[in-house]
Amino acid sequence: MKREVISSLFTIMVIIAMFSCGRKAEQTKEIIPSFSTYTARPVAEEPVPPEKREIFYGLLTPVEVTNIFNRLGVPYNEASLNPVINAENYLSSSRAALNLGVYGVDLGYLKIFRKNQDMFNYMLTVRKLAGRLDIPESYITDPIKRVEADLDNPDSIIVIMNQAYKQIEDHLRTDGREGTVGLMLMGGWIEAMYIATSLAYDPANPDPEVVQKLSEQKYTLTSLLSLMKNYYDDPMVVFYTKKLLFLKRYFDTFDIYFRKGDLEIDTNRQALVSSGSEMTITVETLNNIRDYVAKLRNEIVN
Repeated sequence: MKREVISSLFTIMVIIAMFSCGRKAEQTKEIIPSFSTYTARPVAEEPVPPEKREIFYGLLTPVEVTNIFNRLGVPYNEASLNPVINAENYLSSSRAALNLGVYGVDLGYLKIFRKNQDMFNYMLTVRKLAGRLDIPESYITDPIKRVEADLDNPDSIIVIMNQAYKQIEDHLRTDGREGTVGLMLMGGWIEAMYIATSLAYDPANPDPEVVQKLSEQKYTLTSLLSLMKNYYDDPMVVFYTKKLLFLKRYFDTFDIYFRKGDLEIDTNRQALVSSGSEMTITVETLNNIRDYVAKLRNEIVN
């Protein structure tokens, strides 16, 4: 599974920021990147159009967020997940929302390794937390019944649960609780970053593709902050936004460059399309991101 198990992750990136990345590539005559995912070819080799890849900058549901693992060699490690027994401690609406996001990512992680019974147990936990947020029981109970009838199909389970999370998000928005949506999405993003940085990132021998995927999360973090800043009437949103702003300081220490003419922006799908990218990020910065994510994740789940 070494190259199977992130393709991307996360809804509203400030378009100016994206265009500025494109302009930096044009204005900088010489870039000395720390990491690059552009493919080097011998000069004499016949030119071949490079394969295009996508960077999604929108905010996805916690289940969709696990696309971050699609190409990384993330091994299975049960200790990296948030145990279902911890759900008994999430009595406030803010902690329930954050960990609803965490458990959604854990569901997607379990799906990769076809841990079907564990997935079912996490679904029951999701139902418990959804109930504490006054989400209609049918939003989770009905999917659980469908899963029980097809427990041997992890792909079916993940599709069903993704639909359930979209229903939950729509219900919260309709109910005027967008701040709760922000906390749920934040919990999912932090969990995905925690799993990726603790299991796929090796500071002694950083893989350029892993570094690339982690670096690209600066776009998603900007999207997440843009969402949460709209709901400062919720004190818990303010509390956690400050923590994300602290994390953003590390992402602000580096740039991502795209070569001239090699950047397209698909606003409908919220994706940047290019054949590669170059980053000026250092291992020290990556370690700082990893360590702060681990600290914040620990605060959320414990």
